[in-house]
Amino acid sequence: MIKVLLADDQALVRAGFKALLDAQPDMTVVAEASDGAEAVRLSGELSPDVVLMDIRMPGMDGLTATREMPAGPRIIILTTFELDEYVFEALRGGASGFLVKDTEPAELIQAVRVVAAGEALLSPSVTRRLIAEYASRAKEPATATDLTQLTDREREVLSLVGTGRTNDEIAADLFMSPATAKTHVSRAMMKLHARDRAQLVVIAYESGLVKPGWL
Repeated sequence: MIKVLLADDQALVRAGFKALLDAQPDMTVVAEASDGAEAVRLSGELSPDVVLMDIRMPGMDGLTATREMPAGPRIIILTTFELDEYVFEALRGGASGFLVKDTEPAELIQAVRVVAAGEALLSPSVTRRLIAEYASRAKEPATATDLTQLTDREREVLSLVGTGRTNDEIAADLFMSPATAKTHVSRAMMKLHARDRAQLVVIAYESGLVKPGWL
């Protein structure tokens, strides 16, 4: 059973999400929070698998809450606009992906399952637009990640992940099987201590391996 925590300051939005998710045989909403501070507290108490986090809330917003979240829950950022200016910061802070609030119900349900399984929720097209638009002006750049522990092939794969390519696309670009591409991605994640593919995208840009606009 996938345990979900809803964090949104609008009660009507939470009620709609709760009704939808509770109707699924493999999901249950364990708690609701109206601001980021409450979401952090409840996550520590209840250990949800997935947090649906509104990025704009009074008091502690979703961006700050994502940074302060205890280890364990996977975080999906909810935003009104597909290219919210804070989404890149949220990914850097530990979010596994994002959804626009008017997404189709079936897409929301699938997103929760994908993230609960440990995958990142970033489509290639959205990744490219998001990074090209905001990576170059992200606030407070982090210390560049040391990539010397990666093999040359893993660095190649990481650079392609950074441009939003799927495993199948990476395989085609580098003349390898999709299974081999997936293995290289997994090894890069392990060596760089990346939570998921979303974190690899951030690392690829912050390390300078990929530059905004390299699509």
